[in-house]
Amino acid sequence: MLPPLRPAPPTGLPRLTQRPNFVLGLLILIYTFNVLDRQIVSILAQPIKAEMGLSDTQLGLLTGLAFALFYSVFGIPVGWLADRFGRVRTMAASCIVWSVCSIACGFSQNFAQMAAARMGVGVGEAGGAPPSYSLISDYFPPHARAQALGLFSLGAPLGILLGMTLGGWAAVEFGWRAAFYVVSLPGVFFALLLWLLVKEPKAGRLDTETKSIEVQAPLAVAVREFFTTPALWRVAVAGGLSAFVTYGLLNWLPSFLMRTKGMALGEVAQYLGFINAGAMALGLWFGGRLADRLGRRNPAAYGLVPAASLVLAAPAFVAAVIVPGWAPSVLLFAIPIALNIVFMGPALAVVQNGAKPANRTVASALFLLINNLVGLGGGPLFIGFVSDLAAPRYGHNALIVAMLALTPVFLLAALAHYLVARALRTERYSRLGGEL
Repeated sequence: MLPPLRPAPPTGLPRLTQRPNFVLGLLILIYTFNVLDRQIVSILAQPIKAEMGLSDTQLGLLTGLAFALFYSVFGIPVGWLADRFGRVRTMAASCIVWSVCSIACGFSQNFAQMAAARMGVGVGEAGGAPPSYSLISDYFPPHARAQALGLFSLGAPLGILLGMTLGGWAAVEFGWRAAFYVVSLPGVFFALLLWLLVKEPKAGRLDTETKSIEVQAPLAVAVREFFTTPALWRVAVAGGLSAFVTYGLLNWLPSFLMRTKGMALGEVAQYLGFINAGAMALGLWFGGRLADRLGRRNPAAYGLVPAASLVLAAPAFVAAVIVPGWAPSVLLFAIPIALNIVFMGPALAVVQNGAKPANRTVASALFLLINNLVGLGGGPLFIGFVSDLAAPRYGHNALIVAMLALTPVFLLAALAHYLVARALRTERYSRLGGEL
């Protein structure tokens, strides 16, 4: 259970909707469908490739860069607007946009149309996570934020689980186009719930530092603050490298198992989603909880915990790729999936506690800009490109070569998180953990 919070000021809303855990639960639901609409292409990649005659590089673009570029770039102006004109309203409108564009993916007839629809999904989802991070920071105090943000990030495994089970089932029963329609419609419903039930809180109301609260800095000032604070820009780079591995692995894992291990689409829908979701949920919960506990005494823990987890993940990842048979491979992949995602809660806490309250949504958008351009944009595209490059020599084993090429990035990401820890040791980082 998260620690009790000080009472919020009266808002005129029903008492339930003022409770932090209610707001967090609703934000988790919205984020679940955010990730579901984002990741559905990975489970549908093989039938889409077969119908449209796509290369692995084109699949990498659809699952990665086509979405990530627009998601990341639009995140900054949308985040700035959310800080100025309301995070709740911005998120509700964004929910509707990404749901409509995800439905449009089901009507696509070729690569260009699918890419355009994916870009639209990226634009809409740019208004989802950054305002959510900022809202959570105004419902949970500094010493509880890594855990709260880690719990919020549970929307990722839940979204992947629903994508693989619900999306996989719809694809098997009705075709891949129907899967897009089925998973996209709930977004409109959640947009209405958010608009009607969540009140916009005062920025920075739970922070001990008050000098920056209510000061609406220009966008350029917020950006400059981010890139002149070593812990902030370093954690964005470290998060990007971690996401490079995570998105590369998650986006290609269904295709990898079907091509190289003989797993059927129905088996992917039945087993992989549950195992991936469980592993990610465990990693998110453990990472946030451990970082918050150790961070009370030493803020460097917010960098050291992810660094250690990534070092441990690398050998398990290699074993999962090379082991014969899909069943042991799926079970082994759960280990690096859990350890990779440990970084998310601690990294988000560094951003939210390190940025001034009035600039938190912009700081979140900048974190996601780097995180997603490097990670979501680069990871899936890298694997697809290496697979196409290796195909003439390695044939059906080209995707194995491409997956193994991710291994050095585990260690590079671990080094980057260690540098975050060094920054947290040397800076006056008073907001992190509520003391220092």
